Amino acid sequence: MQYRQLGKSGFKVPVLSFGTGTFGGSGEFFKAWGSTDVAEATKLVDICLDAGLTMFDSADIYSSGAAEEILGQAIKGRRDQVLISTKGTFRSGEGPNDVGSSRFHLTRSVESSLRRLGTDYIDLFQLHGFDAMTPVEETLMTLDDLVRAGKIRYIGCSNFSGWHLMKSLAASEKYGLSRYVAHQAYYSLVGRDYEWELMPLAMDQGVGTVVWSPLGWGRLTGKIRRGQPLPENTRLQSQVARDIGPPVTDEQVYDVVDALDKVAEETGKSVAQVALNWVLQRPTVATVIVGARTEEQLRQNLDVVNWDLTPEQVATLDAASETTLAYPYWHQRGFEERNPRAV
Repeated sequence: MQYRQLGKSGFKVPVLSFGTGTFGGSGEFFKAWGSTDVAEATKLVDICLDAGLTMFDSADIYSSGAAEEILGQAIKGRRDQVLISTKGTFRSGEGPNDVGSSRFHLTRSVESSLRRLGTDYIDLFQLHGFDAMTPVEETLMTLDDLVRAGKIRYIGCSNFSGWHLMKSLAASEKYGLSRYVAHQAYYSLVGRDYEWELMPLAMDQGVGTVVWSPLGWGRLTGKIRRGQPLPENTRLQSQVARDIGPPVTDEQVYDVVDALDKVAEETGKSVAQVALNWVLQRPTVATVIVGARTEEQLRQNLDVVNWDLTPEQVATLDAASETTLAYPYWHQRGFEERNPRAV
């Protein structure tokens, strides 16, 4: 397993992380992902560690906390062998303060996650989304206190806009607070918006990207094809999952899958493996979160490291997945002499 530095920090993470969204299966949304129990999770963790994948990503809202609990049980007795990343901010209860990035909610969120995970520290704690109702100074001071208390090692954010992230980084610098070294962001061959502003920002500011849903919300597994019905074992069968997941037209998916088929044939790899390898080669990407319901799926996902697509194959995939840019990004393409593209 390869390791990369996480942003502008001394912390190294494996290029693949394991996502625990399939653990628990509580509620319609997470049941569509999977319902892995402790015994199954323990086997998956065993396979990950054997392959050198040591980082496991979760969140307090995954199956209402059950995912963290199952992960905690699966790594019991080997905490020193793993890296844990988890997230807070989204609503976790019915109370008025059970949501957001206030000092009240973040402190409670971290304490609850520590208890469920059965550990006394979190390697990477990330805000699951931006809270516009809480001053960034309050949020960052709270996170800095938790870092100084030894309950968090590094901090990151997720699903931020460019100005959200830059405002937070500026506040950290102004007040001498812990800074975000990671941004967990959606990025795939059918979701390349990340390249427009967040990737250049990450390159400029030294923020490592933790990629979620690199297979485009299950669309790039190779099972979804033009003129064929959706397979039964996909989260896209759930209307809730389709509504919440990243939007993309069917035709765009089919065009990308056609290109993936071509490259897969050339490489002898699967469609999903090619799609994952493409993400791994992109600038700023520190680690890519992969998930699996079964041991076979996990072994397939692990076989995306230690080989690279050729520049010609990357160009084929780039061309098939190119979309019309929003303003001002299309305009900036006309001034590349002094405003070079990130990719």
